[in-house]
This record gives sequence, structure tokens and C-alpha cells, in this order.
Amino acid sequence: MFGKVLRRIDWLTILIYLALVFIGWINIYSSTFSDEQTSLLDLSTRSGKQLFFIIVSLVTIIVVLALEANFYERFASLFYLLTMVSLLGLFVFGKTIAGATSWYDLGFFNFQPSELAKVSTALALAKYLSDIQTDLRRVKDQLYALLIILIPALLIIPQPDPGSALVFFSLVFVIFREGLPLYYLGIGFTLILIFIITLMFGTIWLTIGLSLLIVLFFLLKRKTLKVPIIPIIIGSIVVILFSLSVNFVFNNLFEQRHRDRFSLWLRLEKDPEKLEEIRKTIGYNTYQSEKAIESGGLSGKGFLEGTRTKGDFVPEQDTDYIFTTIGEEWGFVGTATVIILFSILFLRLIYLAERQKNGFSRMYGYGVISVLLVHYFINIGMVIGILPTIGIPLPFFSYGGSGLLFFTLLLFIFLKLDTNRLKENF
Repeated sequence: MFGKVLRRIDWLTILIYLALVFIGWINIYSSTFSDEQTSLLDLSTRSGKQLFFIIVSLVTIIVVLALEANFYERFASLFYLLTMVSLLGLFVFGKTIAGATSWYDLGFFNFQPSELAKVSTALALAKYLSDIQTDLRRVKDQLYALLIILIPALLIIPQPDPGSALVFFSLVFVIFREGLPLYYLGIGFTLILIFIITLMFGTIWLTIGLSLLIVLFFLLKRKTLKVPIIPIIIGSIVVILFSLSVNFVFNNLFEQRHRDRFSLWLRLEKDPEKLEEIRKTIGYNTYQSEKAIESGGLSGKGFLEGTRTKGDFVPEQDTDYIFTTIGEEWGFVGTATVIILFSILFLRLIYLAERQKNGFSRMYGYGVISVLLVHYFINIGMVIGILPTIGIPLPFFSYGGSGLLFFTLLLFIFLKLDTNRLKENF
């Protein structure tokens, strides 16, 4: 039975996974290396601990592949319920690390349930969407699907861990793939755009710009397109009211550190001295990571030769900012290799998801793609300065036992489901 699984499993995805994990571990070793290190297996070092969790992850892969494929669909709801209970338990028993109460202290291991929640939420969403009673044309079913995503996000935000909470909203793309009307996506992107424009230019300039667009539309298209004016006026009023709420939300609901990150990202602060102060504090990591990557040039400075890496210029360089080590020591060649490997992985997973005959497997596959892609995009964007600083790791790369273990679990459950792709139903 296990031999049949090994024959059917997608070995290209496994090879990419192993390559990413190995390259990640090499760079964790480099970013934390010191002259006092004597052994790769020293569990007192970050690289030694990560190697231990790589071994644990490989054992986990064997367990995942050994279980029947229908096990994951059958118990998806139970996994989801237990994970939500574990997130609630953090408010009583959680351990605070780096300002976030996101962990359980198990003595030998700090367990972060939000990582497991990504797996269980993807499973629960796939189970709900694949139910024959679910019809995404009905508003009730749309709301239930969104609620599955919203519950863990709302439990994680107060920890506070907004970065991890943001990842759950990536699962909305699974719902769109399965038939949620695209105008919801358009509304979402429009609100984000209005939020950013309001912060950068203010409500008055947004209103002027909106008015000019409406006038131009009617001058150019009014004769060819018979569009009723009342919905356009109502829509414009809603946009302006939302814009008016932006400053209140930004100044009263956002914490100062979040406001500073947006100020740095969007260049909102006009005072050069204050902007420089923000850059030296909130923007310090991004500034140093950009300099480290820039200094790597075409081929990098060489393994263990990164001066900024060795000088601890970039905080959290083995976790959220691991990509800077690649940039400095391996240069453009190294960073391009990592980006190509991730790109091939995403394209391969899309291919695997599309070939599934079972709805649950396809939907879970797209859940895996959504979670990994958002982690990858935000982490790389944050490191190179095109996105504000959001503390989420690079999948399979960043130091962290919980992260590596549950990213592995997330991926290999899908690869197990893919081995059953020839069956219509489990």
C-alpha cells in the first residue's frame, strides 16, 4: 500500500521542497554561526534546533502519507474545532514571545497553534465547499464560508499577531475559485485602494479625482452606454463616506508602530527629520536588509562571508529576514534561484490542484497555494521594501519548528490527496 503511494506521489514537488528546506537550513546556519560552534547537531544553536525539526518534519511526512486519504476529509471539522479551542486557550495559558502571546511553552518546544490553524482552516473550508449542499450563489453559504476563515483570524489578531491573521484571508481566493462572484473581489481591492489613496492624498483630493472621473465617463461613454445616474451617485457617496472613516480608523484603531510602518511605506510623513527618525527605528530592519542584499552583487560574498550578516546588522535575520542572508552571501544568483524554485513550486501545485477529480482535494490544494503564496509574497516584499513590515516567515526557509512542521504538514496532506486523484470519491 505504501509502495503504491510512493509510485503515485509527485516527486518533482518533493524535490523542490527538499531543496528549499536545505537551502533555508544552510542560510540559518550562516546567519547564526559563531566561532564557538563545534557541531552541526548542537541543539543549543538555532541551526541545530532547526535540523532537529527538519528530521521531525521528515518523520511527519511518513505519517501523513501512511494515513488513508479520506482521513483528512472525514476529520476536517474536528481538526478545525480543536484548533480553535487551542487558539482560545492562548488567552489563559499562552506564552509571550516578542510581544505576542502566540505560543504554548511545552518545555522542549514552543508550539504556535496559529500555524496549525492554517492547515485545519484550509481543510475545513475545503470540506464545507465540497459539500453537495453548499451553493456559493446563496448569500448564506457565502457567509458560512467566510466565517470559517474569519473565526481564526479574529482569535489571532488580539494576541497581537496581525501578520498571521492576514494569511487566513488569502483563503478567500479558494472561495473565488469555486464560484464566489468576482465583484466581491473588485469591491475588496477598491476599498484597499481608497484606503491607500486617502492616506496619501486625503478625502478632498479623492473626491475631486472621483468627480473628474465621473464627468469624463459621462462625456465619453454616456451616448454609447445607457448607465443610470442614481447608482453612480449612491456609489460615489459610499466611497466618500468610507474615505472619511479612513483617518479615524488609522489614528484611533491602529497602534503607533503600525501607523509608523504605513508612514514609512507610503512616505506619509512630510517632516524630513521625523521621517528619518521613523526610518532609523521602525524602518531599520528594512533599510539594513536592502543594504545587505544590495551588497551581495551578482554572485554574493560567499558562504559565511557576509559582513552585515556576521555583524548582526539585520535583526531577526534567521527568521523573518532570512532572505537577506541569501542576498548578501549568494547574491543575485542565489536570490534568483530561490525565486525560481518557489515559482516552479506554485506552478506545479496549480497543475496538481487542477487535475484533481475530487472536489475536496482540489479546494484544499488551492488553500495550500493561497497560504504559501501570501507568505512568500509578503515576506519577500517586506525584505526588499515594497511592502510594510509584517512579521511572517518565508515558508520552508525561516527558523522555527512550528512553522516548518506545519508548512510541511500543509503541503504533504495535499500530496497524499493527489495520490488518490484517480478516484472520483474517497
